[in-house]
Amino acid sequence: MAVVTAGRRRLGVLLTVAAVVLTGCTGSNTASSPPPVPRLAEDLAASTSGGAAFVHLEALQAIADRNGGNRASGTPGYEQSVDYVAKALRGVGFRVETPTITVETEDGSPITTRNVIAQTSTGRSDEVVLAGAHLDSVAEGPGINDNGSGSAAHLEIALGLGSAPPVQNAVRFVWFGAEEEGLLGSESYVEGLSDDARRDIALMLNSDMLASPNAGYFTYDGDDTDAAPPGSAVIEERLRAQLGALGVVAGEVPLDDDSDYGPFVEAGIPAGGVNTGDAPLKTPEQAALWAGLAGEPYDRCYHRACDTLANVDRVAFDRMVDTLAVAIGAFSVDLGGVPARADREDG
Repeated sequence: MAVVTAGRRRLGVLLTVAAVVLTGCTGSNTASSPPPVPRLAEDLAASTSGGAAFVHLEALQAIADRNGGNRASGTPGYEQSVDYVAKALRGVGFRVETPTITVETEDGSPITTRNVIAQTSTGRSDEVVLAGAHLDSVAEGPGINDNGSGSAAHLEIALGLGSAPPVQNAVRFVWFGAEEEGLLGSESYVEGLSDDARRDIALMLNSDMLASPNAGYFTYDGDDTDAAPPGSAVIEERLRAQLGALGVVAGEVPLDDDSDYGPFVEAGIPAGGVNTGDAPLKTPEQAALWAGLAGEPYDRCYHRACDTLANVDRVAFDRMVDTLAVAIGAFSVDLGGVPARADREDG
């Protein structure tokens, strides 16, 4: 999860203000019943788990250990992370692209990195469900929670779904580089889309920090955030409902531009996602609701060398993998109120 400047605000600051919303019944969610879970989504959740995804975290930790303790964009550790993800996807039949991009960091220096892109061969290619997570770490540490956790979750879900599942809408998985430099990989991706290709994306699901050791359970606010494109509330409802099915009352944070969903929101693409928090302190109310330690950060190792395998809350990680599997599987079958291709704006 990036610390961003020049008009962007770090999620940690926002969480302090917004995480007091814990009712699970805000906005449009108040009057609606939990959406039904399609069979494909149930099967996908049953075939994936935090335990299976943890194997990918172990691989990312090993990569960092071999490469100076980090997997930052522009380093051998990041390149090996890309190769690991791409090889796993190709092993189950995905056609994988790893385009090289050169972007400019905030201090004006160029950095060369890669995104990883894989899409199911089945489903409508003009109603794409895009699942995105950043693959890079900061230079200070291996980034196992931030954001090996999101990357590993999406990889395990992709492997469980397979390259040719019986879906109505194509699913595209993207692992972004240079998020920690200011969302540069996702910005480059969105800027490179033609108008038609942008409209082909029905929604974006973002995962960034899913295993914080003093975990909160947050969805991005798709109904009360002014900038949220139409359909974002539907995404939030699906995620909140699944967390609720797991016995977790979800808090929410603004759908702002502090992670890789930002460029998609700016482009008018409905977006949402989950996270377990970063630097702010958990409140007593949150500790009573979710357990953990009040007065301590959600992740004491945020952007530090101690963001290792030992920094992972396995229970939180398993819950978030399950929640994402259900959401990705459900939207691949039915957009469920997210605007369809014919209804999306031409702008």
